[in-house]
Amino acid sequence: MDSLEIRAKTVEEAIEEALKKLGVRKDNIEVDIINEPSGGFFGLIGQKDAVVKVTVKKTGEDYIKEFLTNLLSKINVSGSVEISRDEENNILAHIRGKNMGVLIGRRGQTLNAIQYLCSIAYHRQFKGSDSKIIVDVENYRSKRKKILEQLARNLAKKAIKTNKEVVLEPMNSMERRIIHMVLKNYAQVTTKSQGEEPFRKIVIIPK
Repeated sequence: MDSLEIRAKTVEEAIEEALKKLGVRKDNIEVDIINEPSGGFFGLIGQKDAVVKVTVKKTGEDYIKEFLTNLLSKINVSGSVEISRDEENNILAHIRGKNMGVLIGRRGQTLNAIQYLCSIAYHRQFKGSDSKIIVDVENYRSKRKKILEQLARNLAKKAIKTNKEVVLEPMNSMERRIIHMVLKNYAQVTTKSQGEEPFRKIVIIPK
């Protein structure tokens, strides 16, 4: 667990400084007061600062796993939650179990909602973190990625053949990025996103 020793004029100031550096809320720390502040002789000679050791109780991984485990319990879904970090230090949460369709929803809409809730809860607790939260269920996202990649290629061919723009259905930012990445090296088409969330969509434009 992350911990810091902080020196300040008062215990309260030391704790506040530690919270800023650790980027967590006050209810997620344990405080060990190493030295109480002392005013010294006439407030001048022998004056000592407070020294505290502040330790984070729950890491980001612990928090997300607990959040999702509690969510599964509340909706009466039996499953296990595996947590890892990717090379960009994002938190990956993978839910495994039987009959996971209820967590995915139509074209991943329920899964995306769960991921959004996790992200909101995480960044309220860990304000100093820039990690993204990615939630997956039984490798749905990798399967969906392959489908979107093939869809992008097929619709690009359609745009080229008809010489007309092709407008895709609304997608979240992760899925739009997949389409953009697949077609960015296509010499005969370009892509753009249009509209407002949650109805933002991609347009494939023949050159």
